[in-house]
Amino acid sequence: MKLDEIVISRAIIERYTNKLLSCLNNDVAIVGGGPAGLVAGYFLAKAGKNVVLFDKKLSIGGGMWGGGMMFNEIVVQEEGKKILDLFDIETKKWQEDYYTADSIESVSAICFKAIKAGLKIFNLITVEDVVIRENRVDGLVINWTSVEMAGLHVDPLTIKAKFIIDATGHDTEVIAVIQKKVDTKLLTPSGKIEGEKSMWAEIAEQKTIENTKEAFPGVFVAGMAANATFGSFRMGPIFGGMLLSGKKAAELIIERL
Repeated sequence: MKLDEIVISRAIIERYTNKLLSCLNNDVAIVGGGPAGLVAGYFLAKAGKNVVLFDKKLSIGGGMWGGGMMFNEIVVQEEGKKILDLFDIETKKWQEDYYTADSIESVSAICFKAIKAGLKIFNLITVEDVVIRENRVDGLVINWTSVEMAGLHVDPLTIKAKFIIDATGHDTEVIAVIQKKVDTKLLTPSGKIEGEKSMWAEIAEQKTIENTKEAFPGVFVAGMAANATFGSFRMGPIFGGMLLSGKKAAELIIERL
């Protein structure tokens, strides 16, 4: 078989372009491909929604890859285990209601099944701004991560979505842009990002789910972005709250669509 470099290049360019074109108008756009974002994408796609996910990094999975301090095991509680069970991820009981899982298997399985459910994922893309219509977010402004890293002046492109999920973790990147650029208040007690507090796993796990809600018209927060936005603690390498937060974000949006 003779290989033609131009044929290979054309295949990549045309397939990628067609995939991106199919994601210009969406039901939901997720920013951040950690466990909360991926689980939200899975449940939205399973419900038949047109959903796309953007992550600025090369690899999808957020902090879950590294487990705790690069020991690639994660911990979940009983409720979190039920989410892992949906993805056929092996868990092992530790003590009382604690379970462990291999972080590599967990990320790989969730990512694979989310894509098979219909989630479209684009890595190496940064969300640098939002599209505003009448005090509501109507879409995202995207650019290559490499453009941002190099500090190049390259104009971005836009995509539309009925709802946005900010699952960008500690930095709350979408909500931070809104706070900086939109002359209005967030749906938080102070009207601003409340800020992340230090580690308290028990409270943080609970609050991650409670804080998974609309933070600005059209924008929901999930995972650690929820706690950072509404002012709660971090939880470290226990991931049940992250997984359940993604599921809740999807359910809340499905009710609204």
